[in-house]
Amino acid sequence: MSIASERLVEIRNQVQRHLDGNQSPKYNQIQKRSLVSRIKRQLKQEDAVLVAHYYTEPEIQALADETGGCVADSLEMARFGKDHSASTLVVAGVRFMGETAKILTPKKRVLMPTLEATCSLDIGCPIDEFSQFCDSNPERTVVVYANTSAAVKARADWVVTSSIALEVAHHLTDLDQPILWAPDKHLGDYVRRETGADILMWEGACIVHEEFKARGIHDLKHIYKDAALLAHPESPASVVEVADFIGSTSQIIQAAKDLPNQIFIIATDQGIFYKLKELCPEKEFLIAPTAGTGATCRSCANCPWMAMNELQSLTDVFSEPVQEIVVDEGLAKKAMIPLERMLNFSAKNH
Repeated sequence: MSIASERLVEIRNQVQRHLDGNQSPKYNQIQKRSLVSRIKRQLKQEDAVLVAHYYTEPEIQALADETGGCVADSLEMARFGKDHSASTLVVAGVRFMGETAKILTPKKRVLMPTLEATCSLDIGCPIDEFSQFCDSNPERTVVVYANTSAAVKARADWVVTSSIALEVAHHLTDLDQPILWAPDKHLGDYVRRETGADILMWEGACIVHEEFKARGIHDLKHIYKDAALLAHPESPASVVEVADFIGSTSQIIQAAKDLPNQIFIIATDQGIFYKLKELCPEKEFLIAPTAGTGATCRSCANCPWMAMNELQSLTDVFSEPVQEIVVDEGLAKKAMIPLERMLNFSAKNH
């Protein structure tokens, strides 16, 4: 077993321990209203704006919408935080998103409901091993997914999100630049198949998307014959190959709005259902089958780290200074280069 494969097993075990030992708090309606009111007051008092990912809990997404914040994928979260006038950003997501916000807005205070919320892709790509990988392949342009640490981004030439990965690969291929890709092997494989790019890949994977199974999807499509499968490219090739649409979270939402189908099978984190149902109330959404159910399911299409963002921890974010994101200044300056390259490329091509 490779070092990367051993690390993925370790990550899955860590996730299972979290699922077994940690359950999100359950609030009654009175408690929920009280917490929401308190958070709204705090955001206003602190000149803060809430930036939430599509994979967070519905009440977190609703709160961001209601307070003039942002619910989006990682690319739009980065844009929104950079452009917003608030002096404090509260990032409800996972740690690399908070780090990205801090790098792009170094003068702003960046807080998170919990700094423990991470990502299997980030964990699975430690900077020391990644640097050795880059040093062994100096002729390649280093392209890293947004789901990486600030240190890994600082080592890269480009940062990409799933919404612009294909376009960046096409761009680099046109320049005859071979690519060193990290960390998601499924997204990298999808990009290589679609663009023909010369890609050398790091062996990482998302513990949520890797669990989707083509066989279960075929069984579900047999029952719902007119359903369209919308898949995130972090899913395995066997799932992507049978998808009716492949794209980032924001692109999946747009596809659900645009396509005529009334039923959709969704191969990404279930957190996206909040926006899907809000924007397409007349349509039905089904989660794509994973590797198992109950005790046999590692993630059940829910990122356990995203689930750490909940109302109680959000109420404490201003009274817990340890929840502030800090990025070394020298590291941030290096990471800023590929991040700004990503934002400028996206702005020019969209």
